[in-house]
Amino acid sequence: MAQRHLDPTDPGAPEVTGDALAVYLRAQATEFLRALRLHRETGGAAAGGAQETVDAARALRRSARRISGSLHTFRPLLDADWSEDIRPELAWLSGTLGLEHAYAARLERLLLALHRLSGAAVFPEQSVVAAGTAAQRGGSVAALAGGARAAAAAGARTPGRAQASLAEAPQDTTGPARPAPAPDRGNLTVGAAKAGALLERQLTLARTRAHSTALQALGSSRFHAVADKVALLASEVPLTPAAAGTGLRPLAAAAEERLTDSVAALPLLTAGHPYNAQALVHGLSPDPAPHPQDGPWHQVRLLLRLHRYAREVLSGGGIPAEPGLPAAGLALNRHRDASEAAGAAAQAARTPRITPATAYALGVLHADQRHEVEAARFAFQQAWQKRAVGAS
Repeated sequence: MAQRHLDPTDPGAPEVTGDALAVYLRAQATEFLRALRLHRETGGAAAGGAQETVDAARALRRSARRISGSLHTFRPLLDADWSEDIRPELAWLSGTLGLEHAYAARLERLLLALHRLSGAAVFPEQSVVAAGTAAQRGGSVAALAGGARAAAAAGARTPGRAQASLAEAPQDTTGPARPAPAPDRGNLTVGAAKAGALLERQLTLARTRAHSTALQALGSSRFHAVADKVALLASEVPLTPAAAGTGLRPLAAAAEERLTDSVAALPLLTAGHPYNAQALVHGLSPDPAPHPQDGPWHQVRLLLRLHRYAREVLSGGGIPAEPGLPAAGLALNRHRDASEAAGAAAQAARTPRITPATAYALGVLHADQRHEVEAARFAFQQAWQKRAVGAS
């Protein structure tokens, strides 16, 4: 019971007014400006400063998301014109800065899945680190991609090599019979190696374009206008005249209610089973649109983020984690990553003139990531049940 009184959303807790919102927004604006200064200091640095640049970009995105989310949840307490003007710009900035990291993480995820499905713990003569900093992630992607190219070259010299999980398309059996090669779990099949090389080309190109777009955005007049508004926010928050005496809990409770309603609309009964075959119903559709089941789950992820930011505002940033909430957020992040990775595999499979073996490997990879989507939904369902039990 003592822990419940620490919850800022508890009606018995002391009232929190618009002044707390002003303090929170000023703090986030200060973090934004600090990250911007660090990014400018390290943006032109050599490889030694690359990690600092990545950290600065991540801090920029983090502050921009928190400011934008708080403006959305508590918009009745803020100047309407100013809030509606800056919020879309912060969303644009956060999305633009996040694309490069997203493509790098997607490529690593798909290459890891490829060699896992091929029965290899790692690519030939390559070591894989699945977790780490963004700089380590980029190096891991480069190592995986190099292994894919080496395996593709080796596979081209030994086209008869095959694996049970990613088998080659049927080979021409004319000519003298030869004994089947012994299984070599350390190498990828030809199709999987070529699929990895294809994904590397496509996602590396997308990542390079995203990097160029981010650099252009940070040098644009549009970004400078956003930075100027955030700089003003660090000194003066445009609250309405009545905001100082208005409680924040009703608005935070409304954000939580929107989250709860969206979760209630999800097929949690289906997600209660670790395998949902309905997730593959549209798996062979030629339509490149996102999977029709994913949209509501992505919306819940955004609403969960808004709920978490609202709790930060009410508490000044230091509250105990709500039971089940961190695990639910991680599950939804996994869901988003697996869903986008499956889409990338499907998009690669639509590449003209690829071999049947490559297309088959990409199809298996797509199905694997859709099963990862279902596993993430199952994990969310379990975490949300723990949250409900903790709240009661």
